[in-house]
Amino acid sequence: MRVLMVEDAVDLAEGVVARLGRSGIVCDLATCIEEARDFHAVQSYDAVILDINLPDGSGLSFLRDIRAGGDRTPVLMLTALVSVDDRVGALDIGADDYLGKPFDQRELEARLRAIVRRQGEHRGDQITLGPLVFFPANQTATLDGARLDLTRREAALLDVMMRHQGQVLTKQRLYDSLYGFDDADVGVNAIELYVARLRKKLAGSGVSIATQRGIGYRICQDD
Repeated sequence: MRVLMVEDAVDLAEGVVARLGRSGIVCDLATCIEEARDFHAVQSYDAVILDINLPDGSGLSFLRDIRAGGDRTPVLMLTALVSVDDRVGALDIGADDYLGKPFDQRELEARLRAIVRRQGEHRGDQITLGPLVFFPANQTATLDGARLDLTRREAALLDVMMRHQGQVLTKQRLYDSLYGFDDADVGVNAIELYVARLRKKLAGSGVSIATQRGIGYRICQDD
């Protein structure tokens, strides 16, 4: 999962980015609306964490712009403003959820995963493909009832593939889900390494990762 956080309180934002990173969520940080627009122009996101009070205006203007452009990316508003009118106004414009400051980072992460689940095809607490079961909330998986030993990157890769099971995902799409702009020194071919590791762990289970030559990969049940 890749998230854009728009927040000018750098200490707060860096703490959130670090915690999300430990949970396998890639998070790009923009400290103003202008930066957010630049990020959004070149990168697709699974969700946006958006503050209202920003140095160059209201985050609501950014929300209005992306909704007007037809972008339905889930948005979690994050702000010190907690009046009912503020909450209702943000939701009416197109926000998916609202969290007031100060907040517990565990709640932020839970709300973030919830709005992404509601947006996607798989809305339950687990995603199943034959004997393979993935649990997005804690980034774990079981195979035939036994827990899979997954690294953070492997879990993140399995997450995006399970959410789009049966679909061919390009190497670039998978890379974008695992790495942010700060990881520019990591090449897109790193995806091949993680795919190989996952394949080894799924070997003989009836679930495999197929290669569509020249296009990408898809996770599926064997025929």
